Amino acid sequence: MRGTALILTVLAASCATKKQTANQTLTLKTTAGPGGTTATATVGAPKKEGIKKFSDLITGKIKADSGLFNTYKVDGKYYYEIPDSLLVREMLVVTRYVKTPAGLRTFGQQYGGEQLNEQVWKWERHDKQVFIRVPSYSVRADSTSDMYQSVKNSNLDAVLASFDIKAFNKDTTGVLVDVTDFYNGDIAAIGLSDDVKKAYKISGVDGARSYIDTIKSFPINLEARTLKTYRSGESPTDNSNGAVTFELNTSMVLLPKTPMKPRISDARVGFFGQRQTDYGTDKQKSEVTAYIHRWKLEPKDPAAYAKGQLVEPKKQIVYYIDPATPKKWVPYLIAGINDWNKAFEAAGFKNAIIGKEAPTKKQDPEFSTEDARYSVIRYFASDVENAYGPHVSDPRSGEILESHVGWYHNVMNLLRDWYLIQTAAVNPAARKAQFTDEQMGELIRFVSSHEIGHTLGLPHNFGSSYAYAVDSLRSKSFTDKHGTAPSIMDYARFNYIAQPGDNVTHLYPQIGEYDLWAVKWGYSWFPGNKTADQEKDILADWTNKKAGNPLYYFGRQGTSIDPRLQNEDLGDNAMKASTYGIANLKRILPNLEKWTYQKNEDYGDVSELYNEVLGQYYRYMGHVTTNIGGMNENFKTYDQKGPVYDFVGKGLQHDAVEFLNKQIFATPYWLIDKAELGKFDNGVMYNRIKGMQVAVLGNVLSQSRLARMYDNEAKNGTAAYTVAELLNDLRPAIFAAGKPDAFKRNLQRGYVENLRSLLTDDFRGFPGFPPQVLASFGLTPINMALSDIRPMVRAELKKIDAGLPKGGDALTAAHYADLKLRIKEALNPTRPIVNLPGGGVIRGINGEEMPKENTGKGYLNCWPRTNVDN
Repeated sequence: MRGTALILTVLAASCATKKQTANQTLTLKTTAGPGGTTATATVGAPKKEGIKKFSDLITGKIKADSGLFNTYKVDGKYYYEIPDSLLVREMLVVTRYVKTPAGLRTFGQQYGGEQLNEQVWKWERHDKQVFIRVPSYSVRADSTSDMYQSVKNSNLDAVLASFDIKAFNKDTTGVLVDVTDFYNGDIAAIGLSDDVKKAYKISGVDGARSYIDTIKSFPINLEARTLKTYRSGESPTDNSNGAVTFELNTSMVLLPKTPMKPRISDARVGFFGQRQTDYGTDKQKSEVTAYIHRWKLEPKDPAAYAKGQLVEPKKQIVYYIDPATPKKWVPYLIAGINDWNKAFEAAGFKNAIIGKEAPTKKQDPEFSTEDARYSVIRYFASDVENAYGPHVSDPRSGEILESHVGWYHNVMNLLRDWYLIQTAAVNPAARKAQFTDEQMGELIRFVSSHEIGHTLGLPHNFGSSYAYAVDSLRSKSFTDKHGTAPSIMDYARFNYIAQPGDNVTHLYPQIGEYDLWAVKWGYSWFPGNKTADQEKDILADWTNKKAGNPLYYFGRQGTSIDPRLQNEDLGDNAMKASTYGIANLKRILPNLEKWTYQKNEDYGDVSELYNEVLGQYYRYMGHVTTNIGGMNENFKTYDQKGPVYDFVGKGLQHDAVEFLNKQIFATPYWLIDKAELGKFDNGVMYNRIKGMQVAVLGNVLSQSRLARMYDNEAKNGTAAYTVAELLNDLRPAIFAAGKPDAFKRNLQRGYVENLRSLLTDDFRGFPGFPPQVLASFGLTPINMALSDIRPMVRAELKKIDAGLPKGGDALTAAHYADLKLRIKEALNPTRPIVNLPGGGVIRGINGEEMPKENTGKGYLNCWPRTNVDN
């Protein structure tokens, strides 16, 4: 999710001083947060004029815009009157696009309403200047701790900008500063990201074509809207302009003087959060403390709450629907928001959350969808097939302050494709090119609930769907009650398991048992002014009582070691679930043209959906492959018995290989419908199927997977599924008796080349990451040069060579001769290895890195359309 706070620093020599002349410039060097890059912004420095009387600058005719800071506009200049009481107060600053040029294409934000930057500012006076300081919250110590001063000495707040004091107000309780050049300048903290600047070769702001549109002050926030034209060598629309123009809005919101009491995270319950290194504890080392992100909910009636009655919160969570949203979808988006009320009831609150239509200009002239005080579902006129749910939180405590859900128009096309491909075999209503508004509305409601879950602090729970037995998803009574998974935050998608005749009609996820549990854990209010550590103990007891029950299991996103933690899978057995899924794909594929018929339209829909069938089929292969060399991950505390990590059983691993042998290494000819392919395929489909076969094989034979299998064998002996058994199970399927056709010849070459890469390619992780960290994401390190993998691979290549038949027709004979040559070169390398899809970084025999194929670009968000998932 987006929303990482940026930390900006200013070079000491660049701050304006009295010695600067009118021709000098103020250079701010800004450094982005983790993974960011560095950019330099230059703003013309104003001529020194000394401190004047307030009335000389702000005459009686000029009316203040009263609020957080009183603001004034005088002859095109903008002034802030900063009261002493707000100096050194922390303020959250969020910059968003208001409008963007057509055709903008960058990784990440590109539409009006999307967030560019997030930062905390403190306005601080020093002598005759005011500075914007940017605090860091990565390390801390309580103010009563002996370490407090030491931490402060090593955690100096960076200076973002400086302003000369122009005047003191009438009663000298505040200062006046000119912010015109600051907001008009090229400041990374309130401007474009480095990615956008690089993409369009931006060299700086053109002041003649830029201006401050408005600065408005409200009781707890300031809203500054600017139009900025950047000089650029590229343009998304017209290079003859030599420029690209954006409208931006920067919200500055006063943070609470006393931060919300944080809630300490627990890896067994999924929440977004933040981490700090705390030097103020009684531990004999620094301690990393993690807090969850959550809204601040407190009961209006604490006494009634304590008695177990449902109580409304003091402040309701409110989401507004972008006025740009098509009216017919608004009720469904609101329903998706309001669906979370049943989860908050589990935490003791009623009417905790509500969705509303945004007020009109007549109803509230000051309302703005860019205003950081308001949470909004923003609707983007975009062909991107996606939606995402970020949130902005107080870095001191984890309190969620607002959210702007991003909703791209074409997510509807993605939903149409998935719903048809995953359910049409049992769902006649999905057998058409265009869904009814009611059908699409219910799918929108489902996605709305999922994205709102993220904005409440809940990440994806990839382990949730494993809680339901595969056969339960063929039961009408079960699915009517439970949907497809205990959590709407899983990537469970739609029910591809149900078969014709099962009469299953409830086909998508819903807010379930896990979601109610997670909200109860994160949002329950405890009376008695307990400390965060005291609450932690209570919550740990709750969690221990749920341990072992798969309904309440949280499985993190991002690891490929645990077959339970996969996106877009269903049920507790991937082999069984995928067999049902393939049976349904076989029913759907021959009917695509009939079901999507549209008069006077081309075959674009047939082509798109045919490719979706291939993508769904390939997902099933990934779901199954993860069982091989897989490990179950169950985070535990000292209070719980049993291992955190244990290996997938030998039988399941063997079943996974047998499934792959049957479903993909034996060519899936059912995917080749010549009549349909003739409508759109211009010669790529056969190669795509070949590529999938070899990619799955490469995934099975990955270094990290084999490393885990050897680890399993070392720990568990004959109870482990070994590499030797894996190769013995694969070889007969890949080198089956009989004349090999084009697919089998391709697969056999792929097998030899994958084995050869294991002989020549060393493990390449990410420098600086400890082995345990890499292994936790499935990149299990191994020293290939010293491992048992290479002796085993050499033996396997020799077995293949000895077993290759002789003779045959010219093509078959040439194929076997080629395989013998490849095996000889693998054992005695003389040329670089080929580039195989599905592998890691590919290197030649001299260590040179070779370009990767099949590298797709996607979005790091909720609903990317992908063909490869594991």
